[in-house]
Amino acid sequence: MKTAMITGINGQDGYYLSSLLLEKGYNVVGLSRRPPPEPAPALPACEAERLRIEYYSLHDASCLYRLLERYRPDEFYNLAGQSHVGASFKIPIETVDTISLATIAILEAIRYTDKSIRLYQASSSEIFGSNPNIPFTEDTTFFPSSPYACAKVLSHNLIRNYRASYDMHVSAGILFNHESPRRNSSFVTRKITSSAAKIKMGLQDKLYLGNLDACRDWGFAGDYVKAMWLMLQQDKPDDYVIATGKVYSVRDWLSTVFDIAGLRVEDHVEINESLFRPTEVNITCGDATKAKQVLGWEPKVEFRDLARLMYEHDLTTLSSA
Repeated sequence: MKTAMITGINGQDGYYLSSLLLEKGYNVVGLSRRPPPEPAPALPACEAERLRIEYYSLHDASCLYRLLERYRPDEFYNLAGQSHVGASFKIPIETVDTISLATIAILEAIRYTDKSIRLYQASSSEIFGSNPNIPFTEDTTFFPSSPYACAKVLSHNLIRNYRASYDMHVSAGILFNHESPRRNSSFVTRKITSSAAKIKMGLQDKLYLGNLDACRDWGFAGDYVKAMWLMLQQDKPDDYVIATGKVYSVRDWLSTVFDIAGLRVEDHVEINESLFRPTEVNITCGDATKAKQVLGWEPKVEFRDLARLMYEHDLTTLSSA
């Protein structure tokens, strides 16, 4: 039976990945800097018997070494770090600390304890920034446009360096925007679905948003974690773009969600300029050809189905409260 270790297990991707690995018979060890939700991470009790949560600190080097020695994981998935692009402008030091410094700490711990451990690093489409050469591939030049993106570039380059320098099985998934009902409400997709549900229930009247013209390549988080797992099953480590190849604007997402909810955008939505970012990536679109050819990976959930899934989850949650 394999053992996988996951940082960021309390987040959206940590939930879907841990669920997937438990279904595949893994023992899962989640590393957390804060107490997890109960039950953690809201998994069926029979599966949770193979799930352990351990606390760790980026600032205590001995902690990670002890955990690697104790559990001897076969696979390590690094999903942790400050993950909100807009927030990274306000807390840049914490962003770099939890993303870049965490990555090199994990690489060093694996290097010195057991180089046979296979590592997945969560990279991001934000590393490409406003590069005009769309769609983005694994070879597209990086052009980061936020502290978050800069931190992800450093982490991505560290993965490449350690792979080449120390013959380690380390891979990076360059994931484009991926959403789900477990997305934090600070992200615009979930902010829109949760607000639409509240408006529908008469609990809210107005929704304030920033730039509606930003365009993104959106997919379902449950699809994307399968790609993470597939990367670590390959004989050769590598980097992969994970995306749908389809582009929609925030305005498209808003219109779709409100249409599903039977609401009129003009009745409830107002623009708040304070919600605009200092610099904005206007459009992202990924080319996942390599992942399809090498990993056999394909996204399953379409844009409108994802919007419906998230809205109906929020509506059901409010209705049962």
